Amino acid sequence: MTDSPITPVSERKLNKKIKFSTTVKNTLIFAKRALIRMRKTPEQFSDVAIQPILFTLMFTFLFGGAVTGTSWQDYLPIIIPGMLVMSILTAVGVSATQIREDMDRSTAKRFKAMHISKIAPVAGVLIADLLRFAIAGTIVFIMGFILGYKPILWAVPVSLLLIMFVGWCFCWLFAWIGMSLRSATGATSIAMLIMFPLTFLSNAFVPSETLPNWLKFFVDHVNPLTKVISAMRDMLSNGIISSDFWFAILGSTVILVIFVPLTLHAYKKKI
Repeated sequence: MTDSPITPVSERKLNKKIKFSTTVKNTLIFAKRALIRMRKTPEQFSDVAIQPILFTLMFTFLFGGAVTGTSWQDYLPIIIPGMLVMSILTAVGVSATQIREDMDRSTAKRFKAMHISKIAPVAGVLIADLLRFAIAGTIVFIMGFILGYKPILWAVPVSLLLIMFVGWCFCWLFAWIGMSLRSATGATSIAMLIMFPLTFLSNAFVPSETLPNWLKFFVDHVNPLTKVISAMRDMLSNGIISSDFWFAILGSTVILVIFVPLTLHAYKKKI
């Protein structure tokens, strides 16, 4: 029996490339890990389970009559799409903070030493967050139905899928911001500074026609959420898929294409 020769370390050719199938498998494993953590810490669902109920009731009864000039029931076709966007965007901000907290733990450095896809730890968490988005959107629709909202039924799941996709794309933007800052506290602060102007300086709660010209220009032509809200209103109230729907898909895809590599680069740099 002869011993096989030992190749020196300097001459060994290691396969460092990760196959696409391996990337998908690793991502799903991390998504499962994130779901298990959610199950063990149910307080993570407080923002997507309680906030949509409170905000839908408050905005409907406080501003419904004032905005429509008639009754709060007439405000439901305006507020429900707006609340969908606000609920999902709030959940997105929380996701960015959680990713930043994960990076500050020692487990992130352990992942770096493993032969896994480098994007899997981040992508897995964000995919698991789709469950939180689905819960938030479903609760908003349930509250609308209880209050008397009567949308076109086929548009309900389509609108929910649209806002989940938009929210997931925005997750990568907020994740990049969180990784670029020094702490999870900073990530939370910046997320709020971005979320509230985008939400309130839009047509989420009032028609843009009632705004001053300079603000109307920002709402109609600068704020990307306006297209998303208008697309959902066209589907839910009129049963049509307008050009705003495709603009919303296109704009979200652009965000995804830009911030996925930026997030991955920031993640590698931090760990």
